[in-house]
Amino acid sequence: MASTTGPDWVPPSCTLPTEEQPLRLAEWDALFASQTAAPHRPGPLRVRLELPAGAECEERTRDLAERENGCCSFFDFTVTGSPEGVVLDIAVGREHEPVLRALTARADRAVRADRVAGADGAVRADRVAGADGVAGADRVAGAGEGG
Repeated sequence: MASTTGPDWVPPSCTLPTEEQPLRLAEWDALFASQTAAPHRPGPLRVRLELPAGAECEERTRDLAERENGCCSFFDFTVTGSPEGVVLDIAVGREHEPVLRALTARADRAVRADRVAGADGAVRADRVAGADGVAGADRVAGAGEGG
């Protein structure tokens, strides 16, 4: 089974040249790192990403979504900008749910990594919270597991 963390999870229907895929993945990672909240799955075939407000973020998101749709037409992107932030809704057909799941997992890891690391990049125990919302040193040991 292919990994869902690198370019090898890209479906055969993607027409982006193989040598360009790592660059595109880096663009998605940069977008994911700017999220203001964890990804939300309103349904099994949809994910919603919340991004910072501003024309620059909205333009960058629209540009990336448009280029991604050019090579992976199975994605349905909707970008909505407001004073509160930019929302990127992504939907796929049932046959591409594994791709959406991998994309969502990658987006989720980016949010978690940002919340665990301080401004200097150092992992801080007070920023690592479990599902129960409790933060502390006991959480740091497990922060990188399973990813």
